[in-house]
Amino acid sequence: MPLALLALAIGAFGIGTTEFVIMGVLPQVAGDFGVTIPTAGWLVSGYALGVVIGAPLLTVLGTRVSRKKMLLFLMGLFIAGNALSAAAPSFGLMLAGRIVASLAHGAFFGIGSVVAADLVAPQKKASAISLMFMGLTVANIVGVPGGTYIGQAAGWRVTFTIVAALGVIGLLGVAKLVPETGRPESVSVRGEFAAFRNVQVWLAMAMTVLGYGGVFAAITYITPMMTEVAGYTEGAVTWLLVLFGVGMFLGNLLGGKFADRALMPMLFTALAALTAALLLFTATAHNKVLAAITLSLIGALGFATVPPLQKWVLDQASAAPTLASAANIGAFNLGNALAAWLGGVVIAAGLGFTAPNWVGAVLSGTALLLAFLAAHLDRRTRRASRAVTGSATAEPAPATV
Repeated sequence: MPLALLALAIGAFGIGTTEFVIMGVLPQVAGDFGVTIPTAGWLVSGYALGVVIGAPLLTVLGTRVSRKKMLLFLMGLFIAGNALSAAAPSFGLMLAGRIVASLAHGAFFGIGSVVAADLVAPQKKASAISLMFMGLTVANIVGVPGGTYIGQAAGWRVTFTIVAALGVIGLLGVAKLVPETGRPESVSVRGEFAAFRNVQVWLAMAMTVLGYGGVFAAITYITPMMTEVAGYTEGAVTWLLVLFGVGMFLGNLLGGKFADRALMPMLFTALAALTAALLLFTATAHNKVLAAITLSLIGALGFATVPPLQKWVLDQASAAPTLASAANIGAFNLGNALAAWLGGVVIAAGLGFTAPNWVGAVLSGTALLLAFLAAHLDRRTRRASRAVTGSATAEPAPATV
């Protein structure tokens, strides 16, 4: 594998760290700025909304320049956003920094996947793409817990300064190691958007919004839930996030493996189990051992939905895979924003720090219902297609006799 993939993986590691580490230092940020925990939750929602906007917008913009130049621009945005977050004198500027950094998220993964695949032989393309995305997964095992520990020990501003430095390393790596591929062939923006006329594309993205949103409803407020309800110390949150990250890593591997064999059954199973785990978390959050086990399960089951959801979106929007892929990353983050906001609403209503688990269960359960609907519509479309094909084949027969 070429070293250029390492540069892309470092970028993915930094992006994954900045997306999730805010949850580990949320109480410290809220305390420093004198805002409530639900208000501080906007740092999660704002980031997610920035991805929703930036993913399709910057992906389309990226078709007009070389992919290497676009990746350098995106890493520049990432560095600027995290530097602003680290130095922000007010909550509003902290939120602005989060949004600036988020604009790079979706487009980096969309364009980076194409670059990674082009760097290797055809039989190694999937491995190259997975190596880049491994940076995101490893961020949840190393980067997020490490950033949480540093934030609690030395201050959350130090955490975001280090993340910005990771962005600089990623930018230098892209500049040095990623080859210049030239400007890509022009694409039809109208043709890309035409895929969204298919109702299945919208169903698929709705499943994405609600399915992974269920995870974020719980994980956004995991620090107060684990410290105030389960009885852990703030220092233990670091290791709890490691467990969550390991669960994500394993869930991603298993989800991809079994989705290749039976996509929709895998999605049904993962969403049903995730809904049950989130409901269970309301009770297990009161016990240290059970809370840790359930948290790891939620990470595994939540990320097990990612490969089948991504594959389903691409199957349903095969005519516009680039924009659909970026839009689906935006859909994941729209779900994150919705879930983080709803979780904050129920906490602010006085329902307690475990209430977001009920929100997550409702979201993922709704995604399961949509998955059944999508599968039903797909079967009906396939039957209709076979019927039309059979009629077309049978019609010429009388003329032959």
